[in-house]
Amino acid sequence: MKLSSITILVLSILAFGLPKNIQKKVDSEIKKTYSVDEFSFNAMTFSLEVNKSIPSEFGTDNFFEIKSDSINLGYAYVSKAPSKTDQFDYLVLLDSDLTIIKAKILIYREDYGGEIGSKRWLKQFIGKTKTDEFRYGDNIDAISGATISVRSMTKAMDDLMKSLKILNEKGIL
Repeated sequence: MKLSSITILVLSILAFGLPKNIQKKVDSEIKKTYSVDEFSFNAMTFSLEVNKSIPSEFGTDNFFEIKSDSINLGYAYVSKAPSKTDQFDYLVLLDSDLTIIKAKILIYREDYGGEIGSKRWLKQFIGKTKTDEFRYGDNIDAISGATISVRSMTKAMDDLMKSLKILNEKGIL
């Protein structure tokens, strides 16, 4: 009986966190973006009540605080957004003031629309804050052949910024 409860505990601990291939890409981007070799990457979780009040999903494995030498460097948000027939994984890095400093498509699983991962297109999000709104075709450029993914990423980024604004206003971040 004692052995099985230990096994369940170990399995539940291992169930959390990012998949290895995603974690490796996230670690690389954090090191480059924040110019650090070593850092801590701690998952932040919020109550069910708080999660119901925000448009983005903040689970146990997608919002992280990044620290180096106990100094808060910022935050990482890792999530998925729908493309035409699948989903793509993306990363948003924020500074400690919740300003976007990096947006990156980590894994894109479609034959078409991969242009959404271009640095040129993603740089439109850099420098934006929790008070900014994103609207496809207005302040976010379209990409021919990637309409569904562009609309999806634009909505995901807009929802993220709205969520961060709410969390900040509630004194959580």
